Amino acid sequence: MNELNEHTRMLDATVASDEKGFDVALRPTSLHEYVGQKKHVDNLRVFIEAARRRGEPLDHVLFCGPPGLGKTTLANIIAEEMNVNIHTTSGPAVEHKGALAALLSKLEPRDVLFIDEIHRLNPIVEENLYPAIEDFEIDIIAGDGPHASSYKLPLAPFTLVGATTRTGLLTSPLLSRFGVNMRLEYYPASELKQIVVRSAGLMHIPIDDDGAIEIARRSRGTPRIANRLLRRVRDFAEVEGDGKISKQISAFALERLEVDSAGFDQMDRKILLTIIEKFDGGPVGIETIAAAVSEPRDTIEDVYEPFLMQNGFLQRTPRGRIATRLAYEHLNIRQSRGQQRGLF
Repeated sequence: MNELNEHTRMLDATVASDEKGFDVALRPTSLHEYVGQKKHVDNLRVFIEAARRRGEPLDHVLFCGPPGLGKTTLANIIAEEMNVNIHTTSGPAVEHKGALAALLSKLEPRDVLFIDEIHRLNPIVEENLYPAIEDFEIDIIAGDGPHASSYKLPLAPFTLVGATTRTGLLTSPLLSRFGVNMRLEYYPASELKQIVVRSAGLMHIPIDDDGAIEIARRSRGTPRIANRLLRRVRDFAEVEGDGKISKQISAFALERLEVDSAGFDQMDRKILLTIIEKFDGGPVGIETIAAAVSEPRDTIEDVYEPFLMQNGFLQRTPRGRIATRLAYEHLNIRQSRGQQRGLF
């Protein structure tokens, strides 16, 4: 059994070091296989087919959204559908202009250059990327001092695919150079169920519909988390059950893993309980919450809050965070009149 790193949160949507092989093996390789994000997938199908008919590279594409929703998968699918190669890197890995030039100069016509965490590009590298994605050329400096000369290196027309979890950190000039901008959303349980069933089939895990939906609805709308929970539930099914994943074994396993019916883990519940019990339901400032639960502010804002807010358990106001009626109901806590007034 390939366990998660002990420091990896069960509901963390980033890829753990020991999960990369599983993550790659379970990815769909075509738009036909891809489940969810229907609006974006349908549009991509049109854009790709149009580019193929014209014999041109696809317009530059930016995928935004929380981790684990399929940005890297879609980048690989674009290359597969366009029948070209994909070259993958990340913003922090392109440290200087020379590294960028080396990447760009090896691209063949219509190839895909995928830059993950594109918001973390070095500003100098980003400036040199602009002529590459606009005019398919890059400025090269040859020589030193008074003998230095500049010339433009022509590049093969290519498609830049960027991925970011922090759209607000992208500069306006870079953002404006993407012809296609797609924000991926959390998946409904019905689509996650299809993903769980597909992954179970690829991993040869017996599973019924009720077992799949039980995993899906606790996966925080994120395929990567659904696949991780599937692997862990499989372990319980093999040791504590008959090897088949049913609703009963799924619920049993996920309760043991402290993943409740809403997809909350211990820290999610701790944040809401802190707001409700220590600060009378709020409003309370994010710095105060961070100190109370012993987690960095950035971690709370980037990892925990998006899911809690999008599902209506937490409200962000100018005065601070407020636990909503849904949070009280889920935690089985009675809401006082004063706390009800605090929501308005």
